[in-house]
Amino acid sequence: MSSRRAQLLKEAMVQTGTTQTLLARVSGVHQPSISQFLSGRTELSDEMLGRLLECMGFRLQVVRRLVEPELTRSERRSWRLHRQLSAHLSQQTLREWRPRLEAQLDRLRAGVSGQPHTRNVERWSELVGAGDLLGLRRVLTGLDRDSVQMREVSPMGGLLSQDERTLVLAGG
Repeated sequence: MSSRRAQLLKEAMVQTGTTQTLLARVSGVHQPSISQFLSGRTELSDEMLGRLLECMGFRLQVVRRLVEPELTRSERRSWRLHRQLSAHLSQQTLREWRPRLEAQLDRLRAGVSGQPHTRNVERWSELVGAGDLLGLRRVLTGLDRDSVQMREVSPMGGLLSQDERTLVLAGG
């Protein structure tokens, strides 16, 4: 990301014929700092890049857009069910669920082999044992590959009623 920002700064300087010295004078940013931004030795934030670009008559436009992750049908179904569990998750429900989760984790430990599954079962155990609601929510709702793999060995099975499970999978 930083190299892309540096490239944008370079492009603006070339287009406007602005030297590092001139940019330093008009922006108030020290020339050695500008040099470090351009070389990538120092992180160039969007805020700083915007400030420097404005000194050369440009604005920075940061485009953010929704990107639907590429999940298999099974991964998407698992995510939907775990997201629903996250809606129920609280200190109270975790206390109520803990015996069932610990029993599920014991079964998973006995039946799972290979990585990353073995490691992920232990991570579930740590999250449940610590009562880490934020960490559990991240795994339950995350769309990153790590969260997807964690859900492959989830101890959360059987916590939703069959009616709620059916409703979630039907898209309701």
